[in-house]
Amino acid sequence: MSKRILIIGGYGNFGRFISRMLAREPDLQLIIAGRNLQKAQQQVTRLGSFHRSSPPPEAAYIDIHRNLAEALKTIAPDVVIHTSGPYQSQGYGVAEACIEQGCHYIDLADAREFVANIDQLDSQARESGVLVCSGASSVPTLTSGIIDAYRERFKVLEEVDYAIATAQLTNQGLATTSAVLSYAGKPFQTIRDGISTTVYGWLGLRKRSFWGLNQRLLGNCDIPDLAIFPRHYPSLKTVRFQAGMELRFLHLILFTLSWLVKSRLFPPIQPLAPYLLKISRLFDPLGNDDTGFYMEMKGKDEQGKPKQILFEILARHGDGLYIPSIPSILMAIKLARGEVTQRGAMPCIGLIPLEEYLAVLREFDIQWRVTPDQ
Repeated sequence: MSKRILIIGGYGNFGRFISRMLAREPDLQLIIAGRNLQKAQQQVTRLGSFHRSSPPPEAAYIDIHRNLAEALKTIAPDVVIHTSGPYQSQGYGVAEACIEQGCHYIDLADAREFVANIDQLDSQARESGVLVCSGASSVPTLTSGIIDAYRERFKVLEEVDYAIATAQLTNQGLATTSAVLSYAGKPFQTIRDGISTTVYGWLGLRKRSFWGLNQRLLGNCDIPDLAIFPRHYPSLKTVRFQAGMELRFLHLILFTLSWLVKSRLFPPIQPLAPYLLKISRLFDPLGNDDTGFYMEMKGKDEQGKPKQILFEILARHGDGLYIPSIPSILMAIKLARGEVTQRGAMPCIGLIPLEEYLAVLREFDIQWRVTPDQ
């Protein structure tokens, strides 16, 4: 019998790709849902050329603030993938409704507190016999996967320094823009040299060259890793994550606005997200669609000498947009096939090995390398 996979926001930026990839699986039935039933139906039509399963995909109307519990009872999914951000302004209503319904839950959340505190639902999820998996995205799934793949090469892993170089032409939609602006100029905690340190969103300006790209300006970003990694990898003394926009002058504008917010000379800029996104789009002709990532891991080798490993990713032709969606796809397949036995509520760490993640990326114009050569 086909397992029913409900994708909330299945016609959005991430949802379209997730549904297209899952439609290739012969033992899954997809339900594409959201507040716009017409868009859901259009996505179902587009999936007609992809799906190999029977029965075919369906469309459903779901407003997570209004009819969620009723819709879950009617649809009776086995797994729910929640793609409708921003998660910074959400509670755990969708996850709790899934626990009540008795279906597994996966989200792509990148909100620090949302992902880090999902374990408060652990006892309820265990009692219901389901897995509640938060942060099935680049952070913390890919980033922790890289650490897990290479930390045994260190006697002690002490520092991770990593960043994303975004592309002007693959900037996300309004939800993602709103999410990244939510901490602009706002304080948050990370660890530096073993000490809990306050940093500010989109400040901490520095330059970094990315493999296959140009040099980028970088700024501090608040992500779940900053809360999760110090307790999950207790040897770490420094965790630094930043991101950089492709167009330097746009990055400098964001830096300036963030500095004004920090100095209390300007109000929080998250409410301006729709307008700033439109302004950014005016400069699309100046940009491209190539993205980059690096993670630099530092520590000591078996002889107590300094050791360093650099993992880099280069994504061409807009394919970097697919990277955050891979964990939810893999987790849905694993849960549908009974390959994941964990139950409870947890961040998506230790559930997807790096080699499984990279195996999916091989389908796209995405390369990676490790220095020194491993």
